[in-house]
Amino acid sequence: MSALSRIVRAAGLLTVAYLANGLLALLRQILIYATFGTSRELDAYWAAFRIPDLLFTLLAGGALLSAFLPVFTTHLARGQEEAAWRLADAVLTSVALAVSGLSVLAGLLAPTLVRLLLAPGVPPAQQQLTASLMRVMLITPTVFGVSGVVMGILQAHQQFLWIALAPLMYNLGIIFGVLFLTPVWGVHGLAGGVVLGSVLHLLVQAPGWWRVCGRYRPRLGWRDPDVREVMVLMAPRMLGLAAVQVNFLVNTRLVSGLGVGYLAALNLAWQLMLQPQIVLAQAVATAAFPTFSALAARGERAALRRTLAETLGLLLGATLPIAAGMILLRRPLIAVLFQRGAFGEASTELTAQALQFYALGLPAHAAVEVLARAFYALHDTRTPVGIGVAAMALNVLLSLAWIGPLRHGGVALANTVATTLEGVLLLGLLARRLEGMEVHRWGRSVGPVAIATLAMGLVLWPMAPWAAHHGWLGLALAGLAGAGTYGLTLHSLGVPWVRWLRHGRARPAHDA
Repeated sequence: MSALSRIVRAAGLLTVAYLANGLLALLRQILIYATFGTSRELDAYWAAFRIPDLLFTLLAGGALLSAFLPVFTTHLARGQEEAAWRLADAVLTSVALAVSGLSVLAGLLAPTLVRLLLAPGVPPAQQQLTASLMRVMLITPTVFGVSGVVMGILQAHQQFLWIALAPLMYNLGIIFGVLFLTPVWGVHGLAGGVVLGSVLHLLVQAPGWWRVCGRYRPRLGWRDPDVREVMVLMAPRMLGLAAVQVNFLVNTRLVSGLGVGYLAALNLAWQLMLQPQIVLAQAVATAAFPTFSALAARGERAALRRTLAETLGLLLGATLPIAAGMILLRRPLIAVLFQRGAFGEASTELTAQALQFYALGLPAHAAVEVLARAFYALHDTRTPVGIGVAAMALNVLLSLAWIGPLRHGGVALANTVATTLEGVLLLGLLARRLEGMEVHRWGRSVGPVAIATLAMGLVLWPMAPWAAHHGWLGLALAGLAGAGTYGLTLHSLGVPWVRWLRHGRARPAHDA
């Protein structure tokens, strides 16, 4: 099986699971916003979410996985099983100790963090609520930290089923909280659902752990060369993720000052854009990462270059039309999905203003997911982190400049512009690192994809007002018309990867 075929097969499984998870996440959001609308309580919940998310992201999330997986995979590729498991033991122990200690400290400092960082301009009662919610959700970083290491081990062994199920369980936990805990505890029940979801996220991966003969012997191993390599690789990635989290904190503070509902609307727009990114880009990037790492470990640069170029071509063809569709159909999409209960027309309009700008950046976000993992596979975390930090700095500056004229929409547009520039720079630097990018493998898809997206847009543009007045039926018919137009146009233009996907097999060498 070719590298791309292996990636596509794994990504297919993850895409199906992530699509199911996306539907669950959508149901979760519908239930949350129907219960709380764009209210002060939900503003407090989203503000409280930032510190637990910051701890997880910096110490146990993407930073750890991007450093741990290439080193762990290198040992497996060389048949060094014992060294691989020693590394896993040390990383699990270190993560559990470090994250739990910092979570306790953050819980003690919660009122100060809220007052100084998260919501300095809101009433004291809302600040107290934010601090209380934060303390509940500070349980989750440690649980997610352990779960993230287990997920990395399963990725290295190409065991993607359990990885695919984990986000489903997380959303089920939150949905349980909304349905059964919020009637009793209010917004604290929503925070309790987040904790329950994190525990389920870990437990569902247990069968996969046993399947790869997973074991755990507590050890720190800080003097172990492999552990030190992970720490060295992790440090710049932590810096990059810290920049992202600082950007989120700045956005939270800026948008909180606009008035009631703006922060909740901005978060909903972000999550709507994030769903296709998770279903497509993260599925492909997750499936590709171990393959990239194995190719890099064996020194097969040509194969890595070819596989990366083809992967980017597939992602471009998938995300560009979705971005266009979300922009053109943003109001009927939001109204059909969320306009009920406490979520009224004003909430729909606030969310639509941000979504149009976030959706513009979907292709760039997808490309960055894959390009960054190619760097990590090469044991280079500094380059993407340096670019990412610069992009986040630009994001903050543009947010400050545009929040006045565009309000929360300016924050969304700043994110899109910064991420697009980040993707362009990563692509250029990676092409230099790999001595080319075989642009012809995916570049020849750019023109047909752009033409097909334009054709789709010409169909959807006049249909959008009609769809807004016909509910589910109007949205469904507009979506089908747009997808049909896009697919038929691509087919008529003879895009290579469309033929390849249709036949369901890897292309022969002469068509590569």
